[in-house]
Amino acid sequence: MKRNVLIIGAGGVAHVVAHKCAQNNALLGNIHIASRTLAKCQTIIESVREKGSMQQPGQLQAHALDAMDVEATKFLIRATRSQIVINVGSPFLNMSVLAACIDTGAAYLDTAIHEDPAKVCETPPWYANYEWKRRDACKQAGVTAVLGVGFDPGVVNAYARYAVDHCFDRVDSIDIIDINAGSHGRYFATNFDPEINFREFTSTVWSWENNAWKANAMFEHSKEWDMPVTGKATAYLTGHDELHSMSQNLGVPNIRFWMGFGEHYINVFNVLKSLGLLSEKPVRTARGQEIVPLEVVKAVLPDPASLAPDYTGKTCIGDLVKGTRNGQAQEVLLYNVCDHEACYREVGSQAISYTAGVPVVAAAMLIADGTWDIGEMANVEELDPLPFIGLMNDMGLPTRIRDAEGDRLLDPEREVGFGREQRLLANVG
Repeated sequence: MKRNVLIIGAGGVAHVVAHKCAQNNALLGNIHIASRTLAKCQTIIESVREKGSMQQPGQLQAHALDAMDVEATKFLIRATRSQIVINVGSPFLNMSVLAACIDTGAAYLDTAIHEDPAKVCETPPWYANYEWKRRDACKQAGVTAVLGVGFDPGVVNAYARYAVDHCFDRVDSIDIIDINAGSHGRYFATNFDPEINFREFTSTVWSWENNAWKANAMFEHSKEWDMPVTGKATAYLTGHDELHSMSQNLGVPNIRFWMGFGEHYINVFNVLKSLGLLSEKPVRTARGQEIVPLEVVKAVLPDPASLAPDYTGKTCIGDLVKGTRNGQAQEVLLYNVCDHEACYREVGSQAISYTAGVPVVAAAMLIADGTWDIGEMANVEELDPLPFIGLMNDMGLPTRIRDAEGDRLLDPEREVGFGREQRLLANVG
């Protein structure tokens, strides 16, 4: 059993994480929020109190922290007696926060792969460049570290594991499809940190094809998908975090990630890129100042958290899995639909932040009660997906499954139990 949570970061996802931790503080214990800007942490705490999110009376405290400072992070972990650290700050922080957790024994969770500010789209698999180098250190210290446990990466990894284990005898392909059919009413904005958002799309797009990495260009390949609720939308083949662990852990020959983009986003993106404004490399101005163009673009765009009050519409994110079962071709879609307005009513966020924040808290709860407290490093697809999916069903992110039997809420324990019963009956017959 582990108690007391330290949340690192104070952006849109951290906002959701704080609310969801508060809603479950009987299990999770005291909640601490740390960021370089103390006022942002205090604003989140005010929101938690205004919404009445605390499940029971408990400690909810803000702290100023530069999480790049490993010693300062270790001090705060010990001072707050936090046994679980949820890192939802910039991916640039991952390795520093992970180091602090290894040294203090606290469990570590994040929602994205570590990034080096000076590098974009490194050689795959990306996890091998950073986090996986600390696997042995985690195991030797007995530290649980669950990587990439937002929605994508995160929930989509669990969907893939569920499909491989319980829906197929052989999986041939997994297509992860992310469609945001919502509208925020701004001329142009990104749904999460603009710097991280643009870095995903400015270089090589890697996909996993026929058991090998394939390099593509951004917006080179598109396809129209007809998803539940959000309907038909064009999505583009995009490189993404989850491909880099799932390709190594699932034994599936084809894994691709598709993200929906509107024409307006693509046009603005292409102009910014053509002008060099999405570069992560410093340039010198006429006044002799050295600046990073991408950081300037981030500074002038809306804060993603500010989009929440006016956001309408829904998102649909899921795994379309194809393969065979009992010698017959089979196709299964595991997915979630999330409503921007409903998220705002509940916790004051938009759906993109909500879908990233809820899963990492569910994972923290599974570590707190011992279910996922494995004492080593793992990606989500290496863990049992049943309790994770089941818990999220009760936390605001219900999973649905569409297959030959129809479209229904996925109750994983019931589905798996029913499947086992049917197989036993078939064997008896």
